[in-house]
Amino acid sequence: MRKVLVSGAAFAATCVSAVAVPMGAQATTPGPSPTPSLSVPSGAPTGDPATDTPTVPPGTGSPSGTPSTQVPEGEPEAGTGGTDGVVRAKAVMVTPRLPKSATYSYGPSASQRVDAYWQATPAQRVKTRGGAQRNAVGAAGDAATTATRPGVLIIHGGYWLGGSKDSWKYFARKLTDAGYVVLAANYRLAPKAQWPAQRDDALSALQFMKKHARSWNLDPDRIVVLGSSSGGQLATQLGTRGTGTDLVRGVVALSPPNNPFLAYKDGALTGASLQQRKLRRAVIDLVRCVPGSADVTGEAARCWKRVEDADSTTHASAGDAPMLLLHATGDFVPVTQSQGLASALRAAGVPVKVQTVPGVMHAGDMLNVDGITAEILQWIKARTKARP
Repeated sequence: MRKVLVSGAAFAATCVSAVAVPMGAQATTPGPSPTPSLSVPSGAPTGDPATDTPTVPPGTGSPSGTPSTQVPEGEPEAGTGGTDGVVRAKAVMVTPRLPKSATYSYGPSASQRVDAYWQATPAQRVKTRGGAQRNAVGAAGDAATTATRPGVLIIHGGYWLGGSKDSWKYFARKLTDAGYVVLAANYRLAPKAQWPAQRDDALSALQFMKKHARSWNLDPDRIVVLGSSSGGQLATQLGTRGTGTDLVRGVVALSPPNNPFLAYKDGALTGASLQQRKLRRAVIDLVRCVPGSADVTGEAARCWKRVEDADSTTHASAGDAPMLLLHATGDFVPVTQSQGLASALRAAGVPVKVQTVPGVMHAGDMLNVDGITAEILQWIKARTKARP
């Protein structure tokens, strides 16, 4: 496949403070020089995966990703004396190495794009004539000589109508810090693209990830898919596709509307929230018809067939991927959306855990709750261990 774009500059936050040390015995032994780091302006993005990712201000950091040092004007160097007879040193906090990242096309549509995040191996840090680093697909060198890493495919939410892979770049970096290769995928959106185009794209993105695994030093047999909201429904569709474990080791789904017809009905109930009514309309846009007609012939029958196909429960069978399904107690996509799927999976002998998180929140918001991200990482780690 063709690589279409390499992502923008890496950045990190710097914290500098002055430390006063009296002149004397300690002053004769300067402390270690501060490690260079990138400096970003006040108000730089914090990386909340539940919100859209703000753009880093132009000119921040170094285009090549090489750290630069910023020293306040007039500040003495570490271990040197100031005019008041006091040795001043700078304490610098440095963030972990940012991963390599690039955007690739996995299909002809402008929506069929994935962002890849990975930590380059020494073999991948090939210097070109100009000193730049070369990390394109197919330029992995002898990365196979280094132990391969497990992977995570992230599928964004947005009612199947919107959303973007970009909103998950900070969480993707957290996953690379934990030792994973991460691909975050966009897909064709409703109503322009009718179901099952969204599932087809999620599957194509996964196949692209496996095909080019060597480029990121990825083990193609140790991949977990993580989906948020409507992306969670796509994730459970992959986990129940054929023999799901042939595709992925596991599924983590945050607030997945696994049964679109149930979401359609809930949106018509008295007291339905604005989000539930929006989700009801989104289901109509997804399948391009109004579900539930008494007519079982013609277009009504074809409509019902698409609605059933979009229900992950109808695909549950032995050999499907283990799942971790999370909903908040005040979620507009209620836990009942996962309880039916969990029952079908358990009946087929598939391990599944359904968990509710206290609070009124949805999807990626749950990652801000103490302990939830750590639990997800531990669950993924247990599913992606190398097999003997």
